[in-house]
Amino acid sequence: MPSVLGQQRSAPPAGTARPAPPRRRTRLLALPETRWALAALTLFLLALPLYLLDGPAWLWGTLFAATYVTGGWEPGWEGIKALKDKTLDVDLLMVVAALGAAAIGQILDGALLIVIFATSGALEAVATARTADSVRGLLDLAPTTATRLLPDGTEETVGTEQLAVGDIVLVRPGERVGADGRVLDGASDVDQATITGEPLPVAKQAGDEVFAGTVNGTGALRVRVERDPSDSVIARVVKMVEEASETKAPTQLFIEKIEQRYSIGMVIATLAVFAVPLAFGATLSSALLRAMTFMIVASPCAVVLSTMPPLLSAIANAGRRGVLAKSAVVMERLGQIDTVALDKTGTLTEGTPRVTDRHSLPDSGLDEDALLALAASAEHPSEHPLARAVVAAARERGLSLSDTEGFTSTPGQGVTATVGGRTITVGAPARLLNGDAQQAVVAELEEAGRTVVVVVRDQVAVGVLGIADRLRPDAAATVAALTRLTGHTPVLLTGDNERAARNVAAEVGITDVRAGLLPQDKVAAVKEWGAQGRRVLVVGDGVNDAPALAAAHSGIAMGKAGSDLALETADAVVVRDELATIPAIVQLSRTARRLVIQNLAIAGTFIAVLVAWDLIGTLPLPLGVAGHEGSTVIVGLNGLRLLRETAWPCPTKDAA
Repeated sequence: MPSVLGQQRSAPPAGTARPAPPRRRTRLLALPETRWALAALTLFLLALPLYLLDGPAWLWGTLFAATYVTGGWEPGWEGIKALKDKTLDVDLLMVVAALGAAAIGQILDGALLIVIFATSGALEAVATARTADSVRGLLDLAPTTATRLLPDGTEETVGTEQLAVGDIVLVRPGERVGADGRVLDGASDVDQATITGEPLPVAKQAGDEVFAGTVNGTGALRVRVERDPSDSVIARVVKMVEEASETKAPTQLFIEKIEQRYSIGMVIATLAVFAVPLAFGATLSSALLRAMTFMIVASPCAVVLSTMPPLLSAIANAGRRGVLAKSAVVMERLGQIDTVALDKTGTLTEGTPRVTDRHSLPDSGLDEDALLALAASAEHPSEHPLARAVVAAARERGLSLSDTEGFTSTPGQGVTATVGGRTITVGAPARLLNGDAQQAVVAELEEAGRTVVVVVRDQVAVGVLGIADRLRPDAAATVAALTRLTGHTPVLLTGDNERAARNVAAEVGITDVRAGLLPQDKVAAVKEWGAQGRRVLVVGDGVNDAPALAAAHSGIAMGKAGSDLALETADAVVVRDELATIPAIVQLSRTARRLVIQNLAIAGTFIAVLVAWDLIGTLPLPLGVAGHEGSTVIVGLNGLRLLRETAWPCPTKDAA
């Protein structure tokens, strides 16, 4: 359990704050779509009370006109450009419908349409920008410079992009590894959680592989570059996130076909409703009035609101429970999943090592508390995660720690210090144990998935500590609930070792375990299921989970310890790290989707009846507007039912 104390190093000492990489995040108002939508909404809200209270017509008329311009010019212009490609855009039709409504005096309806579609376009632009931000932020994990060793033994600082296969680089304590390679000499513990998700630093020595972007511990390493920087694991993660994010673009072929058919049908029908009566002798004003009435009652306002209120209400309800769904599309997709893949470290487990077992050896004269206090006193100066776990366990029990002298550490092996005049060594069991009884205790703990450290006093082993990443208390109930919801037991995807993964899986009821996976391996598994027609939900927290989160049908990140990339890439974030909320939001999404179907049926019925009335008889314009707005109100109120506290499901209780 290495420490920086007592060692020579050129990097900043432990505890020195290292500058955090800049957070690359697009400001909302930096997007033109957001600015135009905000302007349209503001103008609409200013005009609305003046219109309803019979204020000066010139004032509210000017404000409504400005609303049309600010909110409608961009979708209108894009629709006109689409016409050049022989594509009819629904947004263009909505702008035309809004202008038509204004032409026959329904200026409020038209302005509302404009605001709805401007806001929708802004939300899509924000989602696209945030995805790009998350990919750019990943690049901050990789260092920009590295120390290259020349054949004559001198050093030079170069950009990591200048490194070539075969170069030798020096990685000092606390630095990030500059390129994928293999250790030539030196020993250290390397934190590679960003790549593999392992909760603890991994001991590295000559012959071991290291990855770009991982953080070196307290020893210096000489590394031979074995992979071009553009092909490093971290670079491939960037590429995979970009590729997978593109597959989630909203312009899917099926939706485009539906939009085209509806748009063409609406244009043809409106022209026919205008032209046919005119051809049979109707006056221009009456034909225009009938056509505009048709355009209003056939417009998809109620259809649009059929989907948004239920989904937005579900988002708000989930937000109160600590689950952030990033969009209405996300909320809808969560209810479609039929397969769940869970990460281990930081997802099923808390991601922090804790002392779970204390065994005093015979004839040591120590009870369990005394053993823990002795180990914590020796470990106190160390910065290693296992050492912090031992010290934290002693403090939780209120144990007093003794002063230490002569503290030294050896990467990958352990620490030695003088405590109370006696030499105490705490480290790996391989070099500290020699008795069969002692080995049996260690074997039992390791078989249970524990990381074992041995406490030695004056060269005599006096005890053994077992350390493990603690399982979340609601993990088993969550797995059971997800199994009931999807019909399939979740799968465990982890970069951790096989034994630790299977022990955790056995505790929570998972049988399909895939361990030792790199990011590309997780993506391959997700894509394999996708090719089989399965809709996969991936739950993770680390950078190594980000490509799988992006490639999956839906992705959820654990919020407290989640990496920035995982939080940005995921479709939803569990802010409070309550695992039980995952099956709850899946079930809530399914409820929201059922309400969407109900609303579409209601909206479709109103549109069909009103359109038929307008075509067969003479639908008065006020009645058409009332029916159109009435259907909008009905579907809106139906969707808002999910705002109630009782709408939040508790599937883990049902599964218990």
